[in-house]
Amino acid sequence: MAISNNGDAFVAFDRVQKSYDGENLVVKDLNLSIGKGEFLTMLGPSGSGKTTCLMMLAGFETATHGEITLDGKPINNIPPHKRGIGMVFQNYALFPHMTVGENLAFPLEVRGMGKSDRDAKVMRALEMVQMGEFANRRPAQLSGGQQQRVALSRALVFEPELVLMDEPLGALDKQLREHMQFEIKHIADNLGITVVYVTHDQSEALTMSDRVAVFEDGRIQQLAPPDELYEKPKNSFVAQFIGENNTLEGVVEKIVGDIATVRLDSGEVIETVPVNVSKPGERTIVSIRPERVEFDKSRLHADAYTLKAEVLEFIYMGDIYRTRLRVAGKDDFIIKTRNAPDQKRLKPGEMIEIGWRAEDCRALDA
Repeated sequence: MAISNNGDAFVAFDRVQKSYDGENLVVKDLNLSIGKGEFLTMLGPSGSGKTTCLMMLAGFETATHGEITLDGKPINNIPPHKRGIGMVFQNYALFPHMTVGENLAFPLEVRGMGKSDRDAKVMRALEMVQMGEFANRRPAQLSGGQQQRVALSRALVFEPELVLMDEPLGALDKQLREHMQFEIKHIADNLGITVVYVTHDQSEALTMSDRVAVFEDGRIQQLAPPDELYEKPKNSFVAQFIGENNTLEGVVEKIVGDIATVRLDSGEVIETVPVNVSKPGERTIVSIRPERVEFDKSRLHADAYTLKAEVLEFIYMGDIYRTRLRVAGKDDFIIKTRNAPDQKRLKPGEMIEIGWRAEDCRALDA
């Protein structure tokens, strides 16, 4: 969902900054527009500013500079409980002395809703996450996954248009986390709510989001749909942070149209798409995804670039084979091939030729 300007935005950050000490900015000049019904994920390492942005939107932190608007109205000076925003945290934040039903009824009670309406809404929200039969249990009697479902339904019970989620699946095991990713996405789509989701888990961000904002050092490094982020990273940080990535270092020899010729430090010459380079003589890091590299000659494109490689390690991972190679003087070059009956298994010590198309390879900042 593309947002052209703040006029179309349901949520907008306009030149927002945040400093805790008056000197160092945790969030630097943030401009971000989020559309109604969009699932936007703020992704980045610890300390990159993503959670601070979420907390400013929730009202638990105050922006040092700039304006945050919700549905066209400034909310900088509106207290959290009056913003009408649902929140889901990693630690669930359920009241231990209340039953599940009472936990969900609480936000409705605060809003002055009558008992019969409350009960109906509570049951509807619990059914949404398949927790209807647990209304009379206390949080301590539930598993971690069940508690997280209750926390999600509590955030949805008063039918907010915007729900904020801060690492909500961080405490769950891998299988349950993956299941909940799809569940949250389906619920959000079905209800048409806007979700702003914070995580440092890249696969979670790619799986769930309409768009992902990659944060580093208080700034958005790239804002794009998941496939664009993965296939067309704008800089070295995004390429390294999203998914697995091979890098080769070198110097740009020439740029003609949308192809750059790069001489690698090991002497080989390859062609690549110039992204963060503009002239000959510039140093660059060339980025290539492991699944874009071929070693089977029958699958190599006629115009593919080939390099010699030595197999160092061959690992069976069920659905794929992961092979580590020595390429252009580097020992950490990875290729991934799917586990298919006709797929050749490589042996450590074997010398092979690998190749890829120029358009699958990107010359980024050094």
